[in-house]
Amino acid sequence: MKDELQRSIKTPGAILMGLGSIVGTGIFVSLAIATQISGSGVIIAIVIAALLATFNGLSSAQLAAAHPVSGGTYEYGYRFLNSWFGFTAGWMFITAKSASAATAVLGCAGYLFYAFNIQSGKIWLIAAGLVILFIMTLLVSGGISRSNFANKVIVSVTLTGLSALIITGFILYGAPVEPIYLAISDTSISAILYGSALMFVAYTGYGRIATLGEEVTEPKKTIPKAIIIAMLVIVILYLLISLTALNVLGADAFGKTVEGEAAPLMIVAQAMSVPYIGMVITVAAITAMLGVLLNLILGLSRVLLGMARRGDVPRIFSRINPESKSPVMSVLATSVIIAFLVMSGDIVFTWSFSAFTVLIYYAITNLSALMLPVNLRIYPPIIPVLGLIGCLFLAFWIEPRIWIPGLILIAIGLVWHAVARKL
Repeated sequence: MKDELQRSIKTPGAILMGLGSIVGTGIFVSLAIATQISGSGVIIAIVIAALLATFNGLSSAQLAAAHPVSGGTYEYGYRFLNSWFGFTAGWMFITAKSASAATAVLGCAGYLFYAFNIQSGKIWLIAAGLVILFIMTLLVSGGISRSNFANKVIVSVTLTGLSALIITGFILYGAPVEPIYLAISDTSISAILYGSALMFVAYTGYGRIATLGEEVTEPKKTIPKAIIIAMLVIVILYLLISLTALNVLGADAFGKTVEGEAAPLMIVAQAMSVPYIGMVITVAAITAMLGVLLNLILGLSRVLLGMARRGDVPRIFSRINPESKSPVMSVLATSVIIAFLVMSGDIVFTWSFSAFTVLIYYAITNLSALMLPVNLRIYPPIIPVLGLIGCLFLAFWIEPRIWIPGLILIAIGLVWHAVARKL
């Protein structure tokens, strides 16, 4: 049919889509931010965030298997709850992930400038970011097959660079025994929970697999398998990278790297004093940011597509290009929203705001999974229950200056939804 997407992604491609969405801003930036807050306890924060993300991932997996269409929790909320929850999920997803995408754009531009030793001001950084966004928009609008191939290349380069950092750190500094000991003995519960909220956001790229529900082959098998495998890989990678960084610099020094101009992991690489390792991490960081941006544009445009099909946003965004089988109008609209945020140049508030809105989004995911009919459930109800409780708890653990505007934004969205239903 004219307005249907093409099913062309198999399990390996879906796994790489998930990894491409996760291995980026989280591992190259937020890992150091969480360390600054929770110290060596970041190791525990990573595990707590991973556990909550696993609950959410399993809830997303069984929802996507039961209702394999583009749009993720926006569609699940409509199907298994009601239009208010569904709209709120879509509203939160677009808000959160547009902010994350803008962060990835600015991060990629910053890494490029650092790699070529370019000294520039904020205006040039924004300009470079907009050029990067334009190029990635053209790539995504060309269709899922082209995007899928580009994602495989990007993820392969990024994982190679991170593996080089881990191996080099182990050879030079030995097993990370001290960081593990300090994580257990020198911790603050409040700091760890705060760090967990930040680290949770770094895991949430697995949801991109679910938002591509109409473009994977055998969704009932492919989506759950891809989400679970992607989560296992990323948990191991986050633990290994964090242990390596703590072993090389220590918690205090690694946490302070976010205050400088260079990327945190780049400083770790430079501390090793090994030829070329810094450049390898630079390339890995740049490709990671590109991978995150590509997958965020994909996911955001598919949610916007789903919202347009229901009339929650103008229906022009539901059009599918007959040649590329891509929702070009949704892709363009997504890029315009991201570009607007890029021009603000403020990534600190947007990252924290993204944390709150993402947690609300996944709270609705778990509530939707809890409402699944028994014959459609893959996992026991305790999984979405724990996921729901965990998301709401961490969402309001974030500072009030973040979640109060978040609640106001939700209220604005619901007013719009009420008006749109009467039109």
